Amino acid sequence: MEQPGPTAQMGGSDEAPPAVHRRPPRPARGSGGAVERFAAALRRRVRSGASVAARASFAADSGDESVAGEPSSSSRRRDTSGDASSAAAGGAAGGVDFSAFTFRAAAPVHRKAKESPLSSDAIFKQSHAGLFNLCIAVLVAVNSRLIIENLMKYGLLIRSGFWFNATSLRDWPLLMCCLSLPVFPLGAFAVEKLAFNNIITDAAATSLHIFLTTAEIVYPVLVILMCDSAVLSGFLLMFIACIVWLKLVSFAHTNHDIRKLITSGKKVDNELSAADIDNLQAPTLGSLAYFMMAPTLCYQPSYPRTPCIRKGWLIRQIILYLIFTGLQGFIIEQYINPIVVNSQHPLKGGLLNAVETVLKLSLPNVYLWLCMFYCLFHLWLNILAEILRFGDREFYRDWWNAKTIDEYWRKWNMPVHKWIVRHIYFPCMRNGISKEVAVFISFFVSAVLHELCVAVPCRILKFWAFLGIMLQIPLIVLTSYLKNKFRDTMVGNMIFWFFFCIYGQPMCVLLYYHDVMNRIN
Repeated sequence: MEQPGPTAQMGGSDEAPPAVHRRPPRPARGSGGAVERFAAALRRRVRSGASVAARASFAADSGDESVAGEPSSSSRRRDTSGDASSAAAGGAAGGVDFSAFTFRAAAPVHRKAKESPLSSDAIFKQSHAGLFNLCIAVLVAVNSRLIIENLMKYGLLIRSGFWFNATSLRDWPLLMCCLSLPVFPLGAFAVEKLAFNNIITDAAATSLHIFLTTAEIVYPVLVILMCDSAVLSGFLLMFIACIVWLKLVSFAHTNHDIRKLITSGKKVDNELSAADIDNLQAPTLGSLAYFMMAPTLCYQPSYPRTPCIRKGWLIRQIILYLIFTGLQGFIIEQYINPIVVNSQHPLKGGLLNAVETVLKLSLPNVYLWLCMFYCLFHLWLNILAEILRFGDREFYRDWWNAKTIDEYWRKWNMPVHKWIVRHIYFPCMRNGISKEVAVFISFFVSAVLHELCVAVPCRILKFWAFLGIMLQIPLIVLTSYLKNKFRDTMVGNMIFWFFFCIYGQPMCVLLYYHDVMNRIN
């Protein structure tokens, strides 16, 4: 760097020296010359960079396009000669940077029409990360207070015998019933073998399948009603029985269609791919066994498979599954049970008392529901898929972004959704049934299965679960209308969260609990 002349050494004086009254250069004493040379270089850096950046920033805020188009600091440095006289002129011009018109009081500040950040036209055009962080901080603070308050009021309520204790031994008939359920898939396999070998007619095969599927769902119902079992044990048995029933229906329906395509030589409208042709074959005992264990409800002779089992990944998923299973028990024992036990029947008490109880129960219920979703649909189904090398692992989609109730049901439980579409909705449409009636039939079947899973273990028939599912149909109409009216906004998503998590599920928990207690008393 060139050593600045005497004029450059005076560039930092309070007054810009006129050319006709130039002051004599200040003599350098000791290290003073080096200090002044550093100060002169710093002034040039500030003059060429910081002031231009400030003008650009001001231009961006005020909308002044002329200032924003000024030459950059690099171009200014290229245009300067770097001699002492230029440095002196630049030193004098250093005070002129902020005296430009852009920075004067006469310069207009309001140059464009702009919306406030929270106005309806601008609120969705910018990031709200800060507000999101605030919500997270408030959520952590509120939940921390609730945890402390719960521990101070009730202490630690979790018991070691929550999942299994001495009284669980009385549920052994339910265990025997669960272990005997594979008899029904073997019976269905025998029926299909007879049908594919033309030993029995198609009508006889259909009648036998109806008998087997009906017996499979009635058998556990009778066992639960005849035994004095726990509600949780009965629910697990009915849950497994409904899964087996859905698999049997898919097995019978799919093989019935395969027989029609192979035996009867029925034509299809579109050409079949190689994978489709491979799936048009008679069932084998191996394919049935794999289907009954696989994390799917739709039968096909072959499935996409992964090349190997990732043992390390599998162990991590099992550990997470155990952790979240214990967390669900902790939430039930520590938070949900005290609220439910100390509550009144929501339809018999006062309105404000019912609203207060539902809102109090909604928060732990949301946490339990999310843990159940993660534990069942993500961890457990992926564990099964990894052990069996099952390739198609789309067990759910982004249901949390659903803008309508219809979209939620199409994304929440993909195995059940694919089963309903394949074995109820499409057959109804092929037989000339309207779309609205097909949707009604689909929800009706889902409502019956939900009622069986809850009403039979509780030994009451109040149809709360059935009504909860059937009332989704008017909500579908409402949220679809709102989505079209408000141009694809998240109004339907907020309605979904409110009716499912804030109101619907806590209300069902309270209704079934008090009805069960009334039956016992």
